[in-house]
Amino acid sequence: MFRKRAPRHGAGATVPDPHVAPRSHPSQGPANSQARSPAAAAVTEPAGRDPGGTPPPGLDVSTAHPARVWNYWLGGRDYFAADRAMGERMSQEFPHLAQTAQAERAFLVRAVRFLAGPARIRQFLDIGAGLPAGGNTHEIAQRIAPDTGIVYADNDPAVVVHAQALLRNPMLASTPEGVVSYVDADLRDVTSVLAGSARTLDLSKPVALIMLGVLGHIDDHGAARSLTSQLMDALPSGSYLAIADGVAGSGPVDDAQQRYNGAVPVPYHLRRPDQLASFFDGLDLIEPGVVPCPRWKPDGLTAPGSGAARPLDEAAAYCGVARKP
Repeated sequence: MFRKRAPRHGAGATVPDPHVAPRSHPSQGPANSQARSPAAAAVTEPAGRDPGGTPPPGLDVSTAHPARVWNYWLGGRDYFAADRAMGERMSQEFPHLAQTAQAERAFLVRAVRFLAGPARIRQFLDIGAGLPAGGNTHEIAQRIAPDTGIVYADNDPAVVVHAQALLRNPMLASTPEGVVSYVDADLRDVTSVLAGSARTLDLSKPVALIMLGVLGHIDDHGAARSLTSQLMDALPSGSYLAIADGVAGSGPVDDAQQRYNGAVPVPYHLRRPDQLASFFDGLDLIEPGVVPCPRWKPDGLTAPGSGAARPLDEAAAYCGVARKP
C-alpha cells in the first residue's frame, strides 16, 4: 500500500510520477526496464544505512517506483538505490513534490489522531495509502484505539507485494484487537472499493474516508467530485472525509508542476484551493476548514503565524476534514 502509486503497468515502473497514488501519493511509472539507470548506479547509501533490506520475492528494485520514492521523501526505509537516486533528482527539479509528500504525511498523523481520538472513529478506509514510513493510518489509529479496523485500497500490483511483506512484520502488523486489510481496487471503481471494504468494515457504522494525494489522477473536476460523493453517500451519518492534495495557484508550484507534467507519461492535475474545498460540500467542516497542511490543527511550534512553514511549503498542499451530518 503506497501513498503514491503507479498506474497498473506492472511492478517495475521506471520513471515515477511521484505525485500519484495510490496514495499514494502522487505517482506514475513509465515502461518497465530491468537495467539500472546510470544515476541510480552512482548512488551510494550513507554508511550504516540499509534502506529496503532484502526486497520481497518477485519485486524488481533495479528501477525506481513512485511509492518507494515517496517513502524515501518521508524518511522511511522501504526504498532502494534506484528510488533514492530518483528521489534526489526529482527533489532538485520539482521541489514541491517532496514538500507535498511531507506536508500530507504530517497532516495524516494529526488528522488520524483527531479522528481516532476526539471524533471516536473506529473504522478507516484509506484510498491510496503509502508505504509505512512511521505514522501510517493503522499505526496511529490503533495506538489510540487498539480495536480499530483499517482498510487500505490501491490498484498497483507492486503495492500488493510490498503490502503483504510489510504487514507480516510484527512492528507494522495490526494489533490483536483490531484488523488491517488491503483491497485491490481502483478509486474509479467505487463498487469494488466498497465491496472490498465491506469484507473488513461494517459500513453501517461511521467510517473515516482518507484521500491523500489521489484526486489529481482524475483530470475532470466533476468526475472527481462525483466519485468522492458516491463514496461518502455509501457511508452513514457520523462518517468523516479527510482530503489533502497539492494545489494550484502559486507561481512557483504551478510552474514546477507544469514542467513535471510535461516530463511524465501521466500528468497529475492540481486544483485551486476553492476547488479542493468543494469536495466537502454538504459536510460539516472541522475547524480550521480547508487550509495549507501546516495550518490544520498544528502541533506545538508549527502554530499559524509562527513562521515555521516557508511560503512554498504552505503553497504546496491544502487539506481539510469534515463530518457527514
